[in-house]
Amino acid sequence: MEKKLYSLEMSNNNRLTRIFRFILGLLCIVIAIYWVVFNLKQSRYDWSSWASSIFLVCFGVYMIWTSFKYGFNFIEFEENIIRLKNNTFLPVKEIECVNISEIDIFPLKFVIHLKSGKKILTRFGLSDLERNENIKDELLRYAERYNIRAQLMNEN
Repeated sequence: MEKKLYSLEMSNNNRLTRIFRFILGLLCIVIAIYWVVFNLKQSRYDWSSWASSIFLVCFGVYMIWTSFKYGFNFIEFEENIIRLKNNTFLPVKEIECVNISEIDIFPLKFVIHLKSGKKILTRFGLSDLERNENIKDELLRYAERYNIRAQLMNEN
């Protein structure tokens, strides 16, 4: 089986978007540094200035981080492993087929039930319904290939 990768992102990030994110991130960090220096020179720094500066720095770092595709959410099907990154900040989860007890597929999400009793929930979103159907079809094929119980369900 060849490797199949599906994006879980709401939109495709082209090069122009990533460059814009990088510039915006740098701009936020520069503004935060300027704000700190300017207010320290004026000796009028209060808690709201610190909070806004910290927010700007964190947002700038996040924008730069995502501009290098580190926050990319995806699901990848390989020989007997599903790699899943459904949270920007958490690492990739590797799920072997022998550890999966069943897969519940809903219209806007799917739940992978592990034999350990743990559940992994992933939401699709509404932006690309065709991609959602492709992922559902691939989940069903994967489940059939490795004799995993999979069922299509309605939202309740």
